[in-house]
Amino acid sequence: MKHKLAYLGPSGSFTHQAALAYVQKLESHFSDLELQACEDANSIFQHVSHHEQFGVIAWENNVEGYVVPNLDALIDSENIVGIGRIGTPVHFNAFCLKNDFANGEDIADCEVLAHPHGLAQCKNFIRQHHLHVQNTTSNAAACRDLQAGQLALAPEICETIYPHIRVLKRNVQDYVGARTDFLLLAPRNQARSILEQCGSDAQDFESIIAFIPLSTGSGVLANLLNVLRDAGLNMTSFISRPIKGHDGTYSFIATIDAAPWQENLRSVLRTILQRGDWVKTLAVYERRELPNPPVNEWMLPEGGARDMNAGQQLLERQMLW
Repeated sequence: MKHKLAYLGPSGSFTHQAALAYVQKLESHFSDLELQACEDANSIFQHVSHHEQFGVIAWENNVEGYVVPNLDALIDSENIVGIGRIGTPVHFNAFCLKNDFANGEDIADCEVLAHPHGLAQCKNFIRQHHLHVQNTTSNAAACRDLQAGQLALAPEICETIYPHIRVLKRNVQDYVGARTDFLLLAPRNQARSILEQCGSDAQDFESIIAFIPLSTGSGVLANLLNVLRDAGLNMTSFISRPIKGHDGTYSFIATIDAAPWQENLRSVLRTILQRGDWVKTLAVYERRELPNPPVNEWMLPEGGARDMNAGQQLLERQMLW
């Protein structure tokens, strides 16, 4: 049986580019690996769960944050875990049909198509031209389905894939350094053997762990964080997601510099389970070298305070006096 790698299609999506990178990374161990385009992210999860193959999903963008539907789907999935994480630069071009706007017509008030995350990363371009947004399942699908008088926001690779379109304007994204991380998914019951088959000699790992405290109230989250701190674990990300339809209940998702089989994280998971809370490993992969830049003053949002010398009036404003 050939191994397949499912990705969010059609060809030309950012997920397609990430899938190609994973094929190159895995080809020495899975020489028969074939790409399979899926119409939506749910189909990718179904593909991995039911057919025990690989999948690629967008995970986190450094402009828009986590891809929440994929995060929620991974929390809810029964037999899927992430075993790899790679990043892809995100640059958007504005595309139109070959013969559209050839005479320099104004694109104001036109309809623009893209995935919701793509639209969110090109807000300035959309606002500048008063464009009307329409969501698509992927940015590449926006190019594939483009109609007369419409624009599509998509990766540059789409120019070579879809002959009926042309670039109207390049690099229309709001932020130059935009980047999206993608997870490689595998069946949970095969993940450890796949990691071993790939012969990784890494000693440093990252894990994404979801926690749900089964009791609520004061100090519950602080107690959870204390367990991680006391084990000497470095946490690089920590977010919460509501348990849908239940007020005041949350799952907490932490990215931690350790693997579940390493003793420090293993003991943490054991302690949390002994307390009766719920735990699930969402992903484990070789630890990435992350930048550790200072947060410069120009990066800070307006309206906040950063030190005691900011002035009594600004300090009182933050304390809502």
